[in-house]
Amino acid sequence: MVWDENKGKRTLLEEWRLIWRGVRILNGILPHFWLYQLLCTMAETFSPYFGLYMSAQLVDELAGDCDFRRLMQLAGVTVIGGFLISLVIKLLQSRKELCEKVAWSRHEAFLTDVQNNFQYEHLEDPDVRLRRSEILDATNATGAGLSQVMWQISALFRNILGVVFSASLTVSMLTMTAQGEHVGVFGFINSPVSSVVILALIMTNAFSSIRISAARAAGQQKALSKLAKVNTRYRLFGPLWGADMIMFDLNRIVMEEFRKYQLRPEWITEVEKATIKYNLRSILLNTALNLCVFLFIAAKAFLGVFGIGSFILYQGTTKRFVEAVSGIAADIGRLRQNNPYLAALYEYLDLPNDMYKGTLAVEKRDDIDYEIEFRDVSFRYPSGDAWALRHVSMKFRIGDKLAIVGENGSGKTTFIKLLCRLYDPTEGKILLNGIDITRYRYEEYMALFSVVFQDYMLLCFPLGENVAISDVYDEASVRDCLIRAGMGDKLESLDNDPDANESNALKRALWRKYDSEGIDFSGGEKQKIALARALYKDAPFVVLDEPTAALDPIAEAAVYENFNALVENKTSVFISHRLSSCRFCDSIAVFDHGQLIQQGTHDALIADGDGKYSKLWHAQAQYYEKA
Repeated sequence: MVWDENKGKRTLLEEWRLIWRGVRILNGILPHFWLYQLLCTMAETFSPYFGLYMSAQLVDELAGDCDFRRLMQLAGVTVIGGFLISLVIKLLQSRKELCEKVAWSRHEAFLTDVQNNFQYEHLEDPDVRLRRSEILDATNATGAGLSQVMWQISALFRNILGVVFSASLTVSMLTMTAQGEHVGVFGFINSPVSSVVILALIMTNAFSSIRISAARAAGQQKALSKLAKVNTRYRLFGPLWGADMIMFDLNRIVMEEFRKYQLRPEWITEVEKATIKYNLRSILLNTALNLCVFLFIAAKAFLGVFGIGSFILYQGTTKRFVEAVSGIAADIGRLRQNNPYLAALYEYLDLPNDMYKGTLAVEKRDDIDYEIEFRDVSFRYPSGDAWALRHVSMKFRIGDKLAIVGENGSGKTTFIKLLCRLYDPTEGKILLNGIDITRYRYEEYMALFSVVFQDYMLLCFPLGENVAISDVYDEASVRDCLIRAGMGDKLESLDNDPDANESNALKRALWRKYDSEGIDFSGGEKQKIALARALYKDAPFVVLDEPTAALDPIAEAAVYENFNALVENKTSVFISHRLSSCRFCDSIAVFDHGQLIQQGTHDALIADGDGKYSKLWHAQAQYYEKA
């Protein structure tokens, strides 16, 4: 779990490296973020000290010579300076707040961008998906992770500047002494030793604040981690939208589970107890220290070391110095308590991508003559022990129409994942024109394939962008691909829709989740859009991995037969557990329990009455034979 602290003790240097990496990540998410944070914090911190200093000057002037001209000068500097400082603060605050909001909104986008570069096996790993969910939920439930770095570093800026400003205005007080002989407590206060004692009390309070902050954060973390687990559970099964959610009132069940597991009074009580207990300790320590400091300053004023104005100044700056020192200690404590979350985040970001990318360029052939060979290929998923494929050997060339059939779980989709190099074989080799595909440049090899998986994804973007997978595309080519995929009539009706504000169908969004004029397509139409996307890529190999599984057998066969005509000069690989859609293929490969058990034409495989294909064919015939 992301909140697990039982991973060994880190050195102080390791702690700061974790924090510094978070600072760099935030700066990468939003450049100049820290610059605005620093400038705004400087202005905000300077403002009260400016007010204190000018107030002290005014009081001293009023209590002293009370020169009218100097009073007006001081009042003018106070008013005009305060106005200018407030103006600068407002301008910087608006920019800083915008940066914070943008950085927060880009946090999840940053994780998604990192995920896009993951090795594919991580995307299919449920533990990795759960880890991402936990990271987000820990951030939302406890404010942990990068957001804590953002807040605490800003607070640390403020407190460090507070120490600098207050110390610069207060240090003179520590060295000032009254003239004459003083005895008893006043003699002690008038000696330099008293200043050393006050500084020692301040530092003792600071170290106590570190311990109190750490204990408070640990108590809250222990309790709130339970809520983070619940939020993870909630994220995985809800909330959902859809007709079945309404018809069966499924969201009610989701919310009942959420309330049952999250709103547990003892969890809230734990948080409250931890907060109250350690906040009370902190308040008592700070109150005692502030009382000592106040008496120290008051005694010096009583001895005539400085006047009323200086008393006001030193009282305010010393109090702020104490608060800033304690604040620095607390900020450091909170940053260190946040490090287990950062460590978990970095483990997610640093998931290894050890797939060899290759260095050879894929041969650009005018005749697009490519041959793929599986040579004794076996594969086992990283998280499993069973073989998904075992000793598969086969060849197919450009222009071939290959069908891969078999029952669910027979290894068909795994075969395609290996072909497209989403995974590398555990044993054996896959060759392209006689060369191991791992030696080719990964991106160039991937560009050879255009795949429509059974769980293809269409986005709530305009239709044209869904086909081209880009906001810049050749409109004529997109339209041609949609028409060839069977969407011609639909396009024409959308272009001529009198009720639409947008007359160009390609610019209208899919669905109405985010656009009131979005288009709701049927299941068959969505499948055709996915096919149009495959056509638009114009790759030498086109693969259909059961994208029409939801259609009836006859409709599925019609789709495949039509698409077969569209890719007549390309290698086509059709995957289906229904055999009616594969009769037109040049070759049919039959998989069973991860093994290639038969390969041949439809007629040859049917002729083998004892073979798997023939048995599957006759078992399914009643569903796909036309009346």
